[in-house]
Amino acid sequence: MNFIRIAILLLGCVLTASAQELNCQVTVNSDQLFAQQKTDFSYVNQLKGIISEFMNTRRWSNDQFTAAERINCSLNINLVKSLTQGAFEATAQIVVTRPVYGTNYETTTFSYVDRAFNFVYLPTTPVYYRENQFSDDLTSLLAFYANVILAVDYDSFSRRGGNLFVQRAYAITNLAQQGSPNGAWQTGGDRRNRYWLIENLQNQQLIPFRDAMYTYHRLGLDVFAANPVQVRKQTLDLLSTIRSIGLQLPNSVLINSFFDAKSQELYNILYEGTSTERKRAFDLLAYLDPAKTEVYRKLVSTGQ
Repeated sequence: MNFIRIAILLLGCVLTASAQELNCQVTVNSDQLFAQQKTDFSYVNQLKGIISEFMNTRRWSNDQFTAAERINCSLNINLVKSLTQGAFEATAQIVVTRPVYGTNYETTTFSYVDRAFNFVYLPTTPVYYRENQFSDDLTSLLAFYANVILAVDYDSFSRRGGNLFVQRAYAITNLAQQGSPNGAWQTGGDRRNRYWLIENLQNQQLIPFRDAMYTYHRLGLDVFAANPVQVRKQTLDLLSTIRSIGLQLPNSVLINSFFDAKSQELYNILYEGTSTERKRAFDLLAYLDPAKTEVYRKLVSTGQ
């Protein structure tokens, strides 16, 4: 495992036995499913354990992790309906966090809602993942997001450190495009779907965003306690970078997911800035994340 992560996660700790990479908290909500349909779906209660085991016991890299180093993340699945036995329409939210050096604070590095987390599951069907072959949507979805989780986490500790996992998630997408009926693997349709998520992660025009995410986390948040002035500067630089990218790639799903994860954190960092910094921050945030303009307006309200 890279030395930066070890320093941040294990400062003052004793190394323990090696573990898998993910500490993924899984929830499966079937309330909506049961409310709409009276079919016996009792077997879906098995899904939480099966998915947790899949995410948390499989090795996703060749790096050595200790239990303390595992990547904290959550996968919250909402089963919406089932048109045929075992075929589920669902949504899912994936959230990834990481500790900030020298603090008790965990920052959210990624938050994304998959609106077409559709899959087939029957208790008689084994959940078996083949890395270079499409088996089914459920295992492909889980493997895809496991690699995305690793990609965004590694990117926050080293510049483009998640490249290998981006490539693997893209390979999973290519296989699924050939074998899955789920349109969210395809280029058409919703520009917020998972195809466009992985496209954004490897898009050369978005490399400056990935680089800025490293700078923001490793050279910004991780030194916040010692140098908050530097953090505010780098945060404003990050927002300027995003603005430049947005002019070329408007409505990027990767950038939209960034504001879903970071809006409150950005506000908290910039709220303590000078009046000039707060004004610049408001102008950038209101432009980039207009849905939260009224929240950001407090940065320039009277009495600050």
